[in-house]
Amino acid sequence: MRLGLSSLVGLTLALPAAAQDISLRLPVACEIGRTCFIQHYVDRDPSPAASDYQCGTLTYDKHDGTDIRIPTMAAQKAGVDVIAAADGKVLRTRDGVEDVSISGRGRDSVANTECGNGAVIDHGNGWEAQYCHMAKGSLAVKPGDPVKTGDRIGRIGLSGMTEFPHLHFTLRKDGKPIDPFAYGAPDKSCGGGKSLWEASLQRALAYQGGSVLNKGFAPGPVTMEAIESGAAEQDIPTTRSPALVAFVRAIGLKGGDIQTLTLFDSDGKPLAQNRAPPLDRDKAQWMAFAGVKQPQGGFRPGLYRAIYRVERDGKPAIEQAFGISLRP
Repeated sequence: MRLGLSSLVGLTLALPAAAQDISLRLPVACEIGRTCFIQHYVDRDPSPAASDYQCGTLTYDKHDGTDIRIPTMAAQKAGVDVIAAADGKVLRTRDGVEDVSISGRGRDSVANTECGNGAVIDHGNGWEAQYCHMAKGSLAVKPGDPVKTGDRIGRIGLSGMTEFPHLHFTLRKDGKPIDPFAYGAPDKSCGGGKSLWEASLQRALAYQGGSVLNKGFAPGPVTMEAIESGAAEQDIPTTRSPALVAFVRAIGLKGGDIQTLTLFDSDGKPLAQNRAPPLDRDKAQWMAFAGVKQPQGGFRPGLYRAIYRVERDGKPAIEQAFGISLRP
């Protein structure tokens, strides 16, 4: 899905260019890898192909920002703050765009409001950032307001050209989009340049070639809609549930990836396994589940575990273990 963000862009600051870098705080009040995830990076390939700063596939053609995604609509409705990545002054804002996914209603429905509810902030010395897809009515700033690093700008929403709740963050230097993960790196380079994220974020923001967005257990069949809404994580199985199903939703998978999800009983013995055939192409997200029906007399109380593995080019790419204590 391509994000057209031109509708909040258009004012280039007449500030003197300075050979001064910027240090960025994460523009979302979340924990990378646990309560939020990088879904897309800046496209560093000027051709119709697309490549992220590690020559991976976590981007798409002409994507000019970083997408920071939260795991469910339940998390979005609970409220996740968008914050200023650095000190600055608010240049422009927009609010009032509905929080509705474009899935099923088409891109024309958000013509000229592709960024949704957003803000553009001058961070000084030619640095400017655009914050997109915030929740309707959540903007806490207006043009002319000064902001300090960490000040709340708004909350993550589903406004504009998007199908899932996230912040699209575009950084610019003298009007030109910049990849904050690889500042100064030549186009198509792999792993070059300098990270502009503050030192405390470097480890958490290390490149991941795919991640587990959601995981858990359910008492019956699971749908992508239930995972996205957050309902799947709320229906907790017990020893008397009709079934025990382990599920995951992963993002950033590549063509050829082989996924295995195995469910183990309280003695550590395999109960069920889902080994999917190699993916036919890159997938922005993918759901897998494995489960068994309730045995006669119910499930035994105890700790049940699941392990999800992704094999890529014959090597481990993702592995995540999780468990649940079944009680009557």
